[in-house]
Amino acid sequence: MTAPPTGRGIWCGEWEMSGERGVEAVRPRGDEARARVLVRLHGEPLGYLTVPMEGTAPRAGDLARAARRQFADRIAGHLAAEGLPADGGGAVPPALPSCPNHVVADDLVTVVVCTRNRPAALAACLDRLRQLTYPHLEVVVVDNAPSDDGTRRVVSAAADGRVRYVVEPRPGLSCARNRGLAEARGRWLAYTDDDVAVDPGWVEGLVRGFRRRGDVGCVTGLVATAGISGPAEEYFDARAASWSTRCEPLVFDRRGQVATGPVAADPLHPYSPGIFGTGANVAFDRAVLRQLGGFDEALGAGTRTRGGEDLDVFVRMLRSGRTLVYEPAALVWHHHRADHAALLTQMFGYGTGLSAFLTKCLLQPDTRRELLGRIPLGLRRMAGIRAQTRERLPDAAAPRGALLRELLGVAAGPALYLRSRRDLHARGRGPR
Repeated sequence: MTAPPTGRGIWCGEWEMSGERGVEAVRPRGDEARARVLVRLHGEPLGYLTVPMEGTAPRAGDLARAARRQFADRIAGHLAAEGLPADGGGAVPPALPSCPNHVVADDLVTVVVCTRNRPAALAACLDRLRQLTYPHLEVVVVDNAPSDDGTRRVVSAAADGRVRYVVEPRPGLSCARNRGLAEARGRWLAYTDDDVAVDPGWVEGLVRGFRRRGDVGCVTGLVATAGISGPAEEYFDARAASWSTRCEPLVFDRRGQVATGPVAADPLHPYSPGIFGTGANVAFDRAVLRQLGGFDEALGAGTRTRGGEDLDVFVRMLRSGRTLVYEPAALVWHHHRADHAALLTQMFGYGTGLSAFLTKCLLQPDTRRELLGRIPLGLRRMAGIRAQTRERLPDAAAPRGALLRELLGVAAGPALYLRSRRDLHARGRGPR
């Protein structure tokens, strides 16, 4: 008899209720004692189930019974919208053309991957991009201030006519993203990172988000955790729950969150980090992003500020009168930082990026007044981050120093943003 697994980690995978595929995962199985499975119905994420690991993978029958108990309302709603009979507990039929997740592919979509000196990660990323099912697609790989030709060789080896290689010599993620914006030809422009594994239906999910309303300028999606092998990944998974676990679509406009009912009041809106999604899984109406001036090149990875460029563009999008949609059907899997030192570096960057963005808002007359009135509530919410994260870590303590490094980053962000602006001026490029 095989002994039960004793590992501390969590094996992360997905399962489609219609039985079109078995339980799948981005990472291979290790000695994890538990599995966290994203349950989907005709591609639509319903939610997560956490179950003990028995054998090579959780059994489909056990998942089906648990899903029908936990997600009964969402299953019924999806089947009704598709015109299928109510779930009777048997096999779920395949999707029909009337499925809410079915997208008619008629617009060109440009996918931009910004990378720097990470050929192995890029090769894995491109392998997943080749599996995308959306037919009208181009991929632009932006090699950001490379020190060697590793990225070029990976793109050449891909031998895919849909993939183009360009170099952006100025360092910084925002510079690379703006180069991708300049190169793109598609109506919709999607960005992802080289440490992300996209779902085959990722682009269809993004397009579905754009079609929810006529004024949508930006769509973000679900960034699921690819696996949890130790304390660093466990902590980041808990810290990023606002965009890594939500499986319900959300629509935001300038007033706040819009659902079928009234606007959900949030006194911090739109200056709320994390609630809109993340730059690892985001798409824009290309014409609208150009009208906004692209990304602020004083913000983002590769600059002194290390982040904040995604929150900045989300807020500018909403303040311009456009709508932002969080669409969980646009699914990607993210590989978190696995070691303690890398986690601390990332959390420091989260802190600097946030306060750098807020500093920018305080320097601008049109956002200063809005932001000043929200500072007391924002500080109270920041004080609650530690407790909220610990609630999501029932079996483990937070890695030593993670929250402190994030708070140190918050303290350093304003000065770093001012220095980053000076760097832009020295290069003859003012802040966007």
